[in-house]
Amino acid sequence: MTIPERWQCIISGRLSGAANMETDMALAAAVQRGEMLPTLRLYGWNPWAVSLGYNQRAEDIDRETCAGYGFDTVRRPTGGRAILHANELTYAVAMPADGAGITEIYSLISRALVDGLSGICAAVSYESSQLNFQSLYKKQESIPCFSASARYEVQIDGRKLVGSAQRRFTVPGLPEVVLQHGSILLGTEHRLLAELLTVKEEEVRNKILSDIESKTIDLSTATGRTVTAEEAASAVIRGFERTLGITVASTIEAAL
Repeated sequence: MTIPERWQCIISGRLSGAANMETDMALAAAVQRGEMLPTLRLYGWNPWAVSLGYNQRAEDIDRETCAGYGFDTVRRPTGGRAILHANELTYAVAMPADGAGITEIYSLISRALVDGLSGICAAVSYESSQLNFQSLYKKQESIPCFSASARYEVQIDGRKLVGSAQRRFTVPGLPEVVLQHGSILLGTEHRLLAELLTVKEEEVRNKILSDIESKTIDLSTATGRTVTAEEAASAVIRGFERTLGITVASTIEAAL
């Protein structure tokens, strides 16, 4: 594939769940129509929010408990499983597919993330794994995104640091465009997701929490210091520039 040399990065601050997903969709549509350059968007969530994958059951999330915590609930336009967007930096990439397959672009973005985030923690890497997702998704334990790793996940010592999902959009007469977004964990707050699921059996809930704790890692825990969203954003931009060989013009709409 040919990667355009000029990109833009939009740092859009912290928005509601609905506003974040609507913005990502609007970016993908604008890139597809040629109205915007390929875009890297970096953002947070206010209030914190639980997002469900495009095809995930709404019944998996206890909306009453979410509301009690003051959390949003929203459905993503991409696939994957439930995520609590809390202390994290979220990235979104909208770019032409240019004939590249899902795995190729997933790998490309993963390598860019690793390039940047390894400047914060040298142990950041990505690994390829092939899980039986059809079997896995039948289990209640699979409701959270961070309970299992997919192919080319960004990890630290085998523990998942970034959870990502991708979707392709095809419109007659226009180029195919990719929207991929994901959560870069900065702290441990994402573990609270286990309390927000409609899981009746305490044993299953405890298993989910144990899986999240053992299979995930955040940058602050990995480095032994507080890693801010601003630091992570700067690192991600550098990683994209180096890995993709691009020049990124950044626009700051609001503080992270």
